[in-house]
Amino acid sequence: MGQPRPARNQSAWWRSAVIYQVYVRSFADGDGDGTGDLAGVRARLPYLAELGVDALWFNPWYLSPMADGGYDVADYRTIDPAFGTLAEAEKLIAEARELGIRTLVDIVPNHVSDQHPWFRAALAGGPERDLFHFRPGRGEHGELPPNDWPSQFAGSTEPVWTRLPDGDWYLHLFTPEQPDLNWAHPAVRREHEEILRFWFERGVAGVRIDSAALLAKDPDLPDFVEGRDPNPYVDRDELHDIYRSWRTVADSYDAVFVGEVWLPDSERFARYLRPDELHTAFNFSFLSCPWDAGRLRTSIDETLAEHAPVGAPATWVLCNHDVTRTVTRYGRTETGFDFTAKAFGTPTDLALGTRRARAAALLSLALPGSVYLYQGEELGLPEVELPLDSIQDPMHSRSGGTDPGRDGCRVPLPWTAGEPYAGFGGEPWLPQPAGWPAYAADRQVDDPRSMLSLYRAALRVRRGEPGFGDGEFGWLPAPEGVLAFTRADGLLCVVNLTDGPVGLPEHSRLLLHSDPLTADGLLPPDTAVWLRA
Repeated sequence: MGQPRPARNQSAWWRSAVIYQVYVRSFADGDGDGTGDLAGVRARLPYLAELGVDALWFNPWYLSPMADGGYDVADYRTIDPAFGTLAEAEKLIAEARELGIRTLVDIVPNHVSDQHPWFRAALAGGPERDLFHFRPGRGEHGELPPNDWPSQFAGSTEPVWTRLPDGDWYLHLFTPEQPDLNWAHPAVRREHEEILRFWFERGVAGVRIDSAALLAKDPDLPDFVEGRDPNPYVDRDELHDIYRSWRTVADSYDAVFVGEVWLPDSERFARYLRPDELHTAFNFSFLSCPWDAGRLRTSIDETLAEHAPVGAPATWVLCNHDVTRTVTRYGRTETGFDFTAKAFGTPTDLALGTRRARAAALLSLALPGSVYLYQGEELGLPEVELPLDSIQDPMHSRSGGTDPGRDGCRVPLPWTAGEPYAGFGGEPWLPQPAGWPAYAADRQVDDPRSMLSLYRAALRVRRGEPGFGDGEFGWLPAPEGVLAFTRADGLLCVVNLTDGPVGLPEHSRLLLHSDPLTADGLLPPDTAVWLRA
């Protein structure tokens, strides 16, 4: 394997870390069955070390029927056999750490799988029913759901309640295979604290918390009323006591949390980042922002402002396993992201999108805080429009077939252009398009113009320059449509989002560019540079 890399800022590594998201099922297949696995990840650890990331975040790798890509967990203490074994997970965590790479795992506390022992016992009429939300229905014969809450799957018109043969209904904000837990029950809280300890004992450095603002529910389960405060199931005050208890557990292991918190209210968002709660939270404002200088500047300003009162670092991310890939999104007329706006057959200029994605990479990596990089973004992979009969994401089926779903950003990675299935392994669980080998890592690694070479160079410069990462930030005067800012130690970043070339501020050295400057030293459109003053 590669050589260990010294990590800077050991005591607060997470404030400036570049964290690589691993969707195991699509990363690399080590046993040839077409499903990515832990053996595949272990074999690619040298690649990740050479890329220069500080940590790996794994989407759920636990035992699961895969009704929702592993977010329906049947047992948190067992690795799903499709991925490997617990012993392999422990080896992976240790081997990555030897290379200076930490590991974060996903916890899905809002719900479990309908195959979880608790829910199976609840269906059999046991006391475990109290661990979920079972209610009688409304209507003369209980034939109507207990309330009218909307599904958390955008575009879904299906109810969040399922009726059982005995007449009772149970709550599931996502699919029927994902029953919501009752977080008012002390056994639910105890179990999750034990799950945290289980993984921290195995060397995990942190936990990403899925749907972190959804756990607590109004005990009366009232109907949903738009604008009602407090919301009956989002961002309830009871959550903060839960996360304070979790923080006590994490602090005893020097571990960290990152929360998936979608909230429009910046003050309420910041409450999750108080010193005794979560360490960081995902920045969905930046992720969904269109390629527009004014909108991006506003998103950056608001992000930094909402984190400042609690002293938490911001996080920056361009894409994840739920979101249209960056080169595709930036190549469309509408460059922002909205779940409700996804549609089949959207025209895309991939050359334009790739140019913008390269610039966006330098922009995000130059901002203060930590950065999350979704697997395949460093290869410049586009979104794939899959054949209808191969789509597995329930978001597609629950929308009545109108939503393309999220599988287009989950297509298995291309590693070696000349091998079957671009070196992924066996025949992939999602089909790769015909042009996939052109994006293979082995084709890009020695090409100085490739997306992979850009990311490797950017992460190398970022690691070597103490002024990047968490710390000082200030805007520079710039023409309309241009973002220019300073970091510590005389570092500058300039991004041109206009239609024409622009001049650069005074500088002593050009550290890195997303695309070459013009012959007369101007910054072309949709291009970014890192400079030293």
